Amino acid sequence: MSGVGIGQRPENRRQRAVKALWTGIWLVYLSAPVSDLLHGGHAFGVQVLGWTGLVAFVVWYMLLLFRTGRGDRTNLVLGSLAVLAAQSTVLALTLGREWLVLFVYVSIASGAALPLSMARWTIPGASALMTVLALVVPEGTSFIGALLIPALLGGFAMTGVRELIRTTVALREARATVAQLAANEERLRLARDLHDLLGHSLSLITLKSELAGRMLPAQPDEAAQQVADIEQVSRQALVDVREAVTGYRRPRLAAELAGAKVALSAAGVVAELPGEPDLTGVPEDSEAALAWALREAVTNVVRHSGARRCVVELLDRQTLDGAVLELSVEDDGSGGPGPGPGPANDPGNGLTGLTERLEKAGGALEAGRIRQGFRLVARVPAGSSTDVGTDVGSGA
Repeated sequence: MSGVGIGQRPENRRQRAVKALWTGIWLVYLSAPVSDLLHGGHAFGVQVLGWTGLVAFVVWYMLLLFRTGRGDRTNLVLGSLAVLAAQSTVLALTLGREWLVLFVYVSIASGAALPLSMARWTIPGASALMTVLALVVPEGTSFIGALLIPALLGGFAMTGVRELIRTTVALREARATVAQLAANEERLRLARDLHDLLGHSLSLITLKSELAGRMLPAQPDEAAQQVADIEQVSRQALVDVREAVTGYRRPRLAAELAGAKVALSAAGVVAELPGEPDLTGVPEDSEAALAWALREAVTNVVRHSGARRCVVELLDRQTLDGAVLELSVEDDGSGGPGPGPGPANDPGNGLTGLTERLEKAGGALEAGRIRQGFRLVARVPAGSSTDVGTDVGSGA
């Protein structure tokens, strides 16, 4: 960042140079006191004191503006403003009306260095003190109109600019936070996708590898077929991972049903699966969420359950909230993430990610042990009423 805003302390040499240049431009309005010292006919001693006082005022004013920020103590800022006001008062009473312009700088410094809750009092206070001195200093009343409005407007303008800069900084920080959250969400999505994709594919590869190993001595042809299946699954897993990384993959429920039949059959599990569903009108997010749910459920059946039978049902239900598509996967195994019926008490990464997927699609997940096995139920909004077909067919 090349510049630094009002109310912010410069953090490097470039910022200090930019702020010094910007602040120094406005010192041109001190030409009245300078002209008074050069052409006002003051004695040499008075000129020396006047130059000393003017230089001290400018140095103190610049230090106050440059030290503002990073949690400065309000009492210190108020004390610095009091010093500036005292210098202005002494110089105006001693050298004349031209020095009343110093109160404009006191007012501006108040707006730049103090929070609005205090600046709204100190700015009128500096302006009022200038007005009183203008009534006391010879011919000072002619300067009231020319200095009072700049003092008030300049001071409150600084408060507005300072608050605007703070708001801009806050918005930039909020934008950076949103970007970080988006990046975290994308990493979480990718982690879920890779877990679901690789968990299913690697489980199937492991099962087919074991099966090929058992067949190899006596059944080389069948073993070769299993190896070919392994190659096909590996290639598909590679494609799925690439699509997941690029964020374009949307699993289809029909494809997952076909894959579930292959995986369950390879594991020696008797599968009862519905026919190809008609998902006309079902939102893509809902279908993708159910497809992920089916993949995760079948992967858990194959890897953890030790089941001999698995039943998959797909139902279209009408609820008070509208049509709901319900996927149920039930097995008779002994494994499962949680004890007892009802929601799982200790879900793994797969069920946790699946819950998040379903919630994003507006659905919900129930998973838990039943009397003889484990049951997972995923529900998503079905959009318009659909005819998904509830007939269950058997597979090997």
